[in-house]
Amino acid sequence: MDALLQRLRLVLDERGLVTDAPDIEPYRYERRGRYHSKATVVARPADTGQVAQVVHACVAEQIPLVPLGGNTGLCGGAVAGQNQLILSLERLNQVRALDSDNNTITVESGCILADLQQHAARAHRFFPLSLAAQGSCQIGGNLATNAGGINVLRYGNARDQILGIEAVLPNGEILNELQGLRKNNTGYDLKQLLVGSEGTLGIITAATLKLYPYPDRSATALVALRDLHACIALLNVAAITSSGNLCSFELLPRLGLEFACRHVPGCENPLAGSHQWSVLLSLQASGSALDLESMLQAMLEEAMNTGMITDAVVASSEAQAQKLWYLREGIVEGQRFEGGSIKHDVSIRVSQVPEFIERASEAVCERLPGIRPCPFGHVGDGNIHFNLSQPPEMDTETYLSHGKAMNRIVHDIVDQLGGSFSAEHGIGMAKLDEMQRYKSDTALGVMRSIKTALDPDNLFNPGKVLP
Repeated sequence: MDALLQRLRLVLDERGLVTDAPDIEPYRYERRGRYHSKATVVARPADTGQVAQVVHACVAEQIPLVPLGGNTGLCGGAVAGQNQLILSLERLNQVRALDSDNNTITVESGCILADLQQHAARAHRFFPLSLAAQGSCQIGGNLATNAGGINVLRYGNARDQILGIEAVLPNGEILNELQGLRKNNTGYDLKQLLVGSEGTLGIITAATLKLYPYPDRSATALVALRDLHACIALLNVAAITSSGNLCSFELLPRLGLEFACRHVPGCENPLAGSHQWSVLLSLQASGSALDLESMLQAMLEEAMNTGMITDAVVASSEAQAQKLWYLREGIVEGQRFEGGSIKHDVSIRVSQVPEFIERASEAVCERLPGIRPCPFGHVGDGNIHFNLSQPPEMDTETYLSHGKAMNRIVHDIVDQLGGSFSAEHGIGMAKLDEMQRYKSDTALGVMRSIKTALDPDNLFNPGKVLP
């Protein structure tokens, strides 16, 4: 590391190198507290050229590097070992260009997602990627993990938003393909190889992203379902009657709403009575041609008349809509106050969501009586956050010791249904065992071949993604 530091001091300014332990500590933090980086050096390059120079220095000294964005990941994908360098992209935070006619924005990887959204909005454009961590997560990390969020149903994941990429490869060369073309059939789609690779194949330094007309009209409702299976019937009705304007469709369990209202100030369930399952849905559109309120009203009337739903609350203002969405966010926050939580980020076919929830809930309750399943999330795209809160009478440490057993139960059921054990959170370090167990040998072999071809010395985020 001493030799590497000498090289880095030649290419980075005084803000570009962090070596004091107190200053390094925030970069070592891992959001869920499961891991702790041990790196003693953080490089903070100011531009793509400096990123390439840092990579060249690491290659020369054979020091592995771990790229770091907003540090909001949930799977240990940005955790660095003792003799590894943390490469922070936070200073690469410029919006390079916004082309309103082409509906694209080109941004550097350290740009915070919420800032990107606001920059687009000022041009009356919309960038649809929306996450709970959008106030601190960075677009480079969003792309590196192929982030999802609440708007995937209509707009797709992070990989669906990218038209061009700039990245530094493991040999220090800069790949620059930021043209922003919607049609470009010149060989392999290299940007999509890097999206979702979690920094193991290259360091994303900038991207050209799709923009959309700003949705200045919206209609939001919280509805109580007849039962869990009714969520699929309601989704079909909503998709048909919304004329393609259904943006979000989130499943909320009674237990999760109870946690939110019990522990998170400002959370209040506006639905009367006690309902096992609810859905928070939203329509969005631009301009005045569509009457979203009437569209939503007709949708809810049909659902009520056919018995799919038993109650509904429609937001009459943007403030009320935000309050409903705050309730959805409160489900995540409220679980922290109920002790240990064993979390799963899975996807199955939309049609199988009720079957999965019922089978997995029954299986974990049979294995550990008193456990409290709290499945919620993006039922519109089949992505369920199947979280398990500890039995109230059990201490947290004892409960969390059951984590591997619970993971095996849940992920085995997901696998039986042809689903995925990782929907939007990535692999990192946390899910290497699952990669070995559930990913086919053929797929792993191809991935290893790609990794070896691009990064033969295994210097880019080693120990992540590939077991």
